[in-house]
Amino acid sequence: MRYWWVNQNQTFRQEIKGGYLWSPKRSANDVRNPFYEFMREVTPGDLVFSFVDTRIVAIGTVTSYCYESPKPLEFGGVGLNWEKIGWRVRVNFTSLIHQIRPKDHIDLLRRMLPDRYSPLQKSGNGIQSIYLTAVLEPLAQTLIGLIGMEATLIAGRSSALNLETAGQAQNADLEVWEHHIEATIESNVNISGTDREALIVARRGQGLFKQRVMEIESRCRVTGVSNPIHLRGSHCKPWRDSSNEERLNGENGLLLTPTIDHLFDRGFISFDNSGELIVSPVSHAPSLNRMGIPMDRVINVGTFTDGQKHFLEYHRDSVLLRVAR
Repeated sequence: MRYWWVNQNQTFRQEIKGGYLWSPKRSANDVRNPFYEFMREVTPGDLVFSFVDTRIVAIGTVTSYCYESPKPLEFGGVGLNWEKIGWRVRVNFTSLIHQIRPKDHIDLLRRMLPDRYSPLQKSGNGIQSIYLTAVLEPLAQTLIGLIGMEATLIAGRSSALNLETAGQAQNADLEVWEHHIEATIESNVNISGTDREALIVARRGQGLFKQRVMEIESRCRVTGVSNPIHLRGSHCKPWRDSSNEERLNGENGLLLTPTIDHLFDRGFISFDNSGELIVSPVSHAPSLNRMGIPMDRVINVGTFTDGQKHFLEYHRDSVLLRVAR
């Protein structure tokens, strides 16, 4: 279990009610923001302290990994300069009866504040430029102790998290988003019926897109399976993020078995330009072993075309669950 601190002054009501955290991928000037990038490290079972107007008002148990998601409609006019597509994490929040004011306890807390990415100033005041940041265990346990039994019970429940239910919620969000895009394509009279069908079928890694990927690829890059019936054309730049041209571009794809496709699409694995497999630090190693990815050695899957390298760069930058520090 890891511990996180989130400043929710602007979006507190929407996120607490909706049971999630949402951030843009980058700052308004298109620069990486470490406090948005931290979203990519969050893991089911982690604990989140919600800080609003000088107080810790709620504690949440994380119930999903990070995944791409459109800016919530309920934000309305909040964050007008934020990107339309950002990071989302499912969180089951519990509002606290005993809401502590960290500044009242800063003499105790100050020595536990990290030098980098601290959630508080040395004075005990909050730092408004921070959205999400990690909290080390000594500070987290001290906060839990100050809040009392409420926090202790929430922390205890987080260890019994139902990962299956969490995964269903994440998948449902992505399905709703992608079905909305499908509906937009289907209603676009400027796209021929044949092209509309090809674009929609491409979401499932089949049809014309898969045919074009097979002009470049001959087998699953990881497992070596070569029978086309057991393979999907997996988008490097996800279908949901791509233009219509990119959705059918064979160089925006790899041939992967369904389990490897799942890991790749959800950002648990990626590849560098040399062909070396990258495993996200939030991945569950025993599961990856059972799914055909040996964790006891370095895996190189071979070279990529220049076009594939271009799309893989997007995957590492915007899909892989890791933080570039």
